[in-house]
Amino acid sequence: MKAAGTLLLVTGIMEAILGIPVLGGALVVFSGYTALFITLVLHIVTLVLCSQNNRPIAGSILGIATSILAWIPILGMIMHIATAIVLLIAATKKVEQPLPPYPPAPGSF
Repeated sequence: MKAAGTLLLVTGIMEAILGIPVLGGALVVFSGYTALFITLVLHIVTLVLCSQNNRPIAGSILGIATSILAWIPILGMIMHIATAIVLLIAATKKVEQPLPPYPPAPGSF
């Protein structure tokens, strides 16, 4: 499903923007920390979709932790940058489709 990959990309870009030192801090503070809540919800939705579609979930889990701890100034910036890197790498990974079942070998009945 393309929604999981799209959400990985969207959340990765959001985390990258929030990781910019002055801009990200200003967005978080001037939004009344609502930006962190919105990213938390998006990371949870991304985690659910990725787990259903065999996509990497590490970025979403890291994003949930980042959204919870990002109110701490320097730690938040570092975590946003790290989460953005993990999410953007996960968004570029090729989806591994499970192999179809093979028919039984001749004479195996």
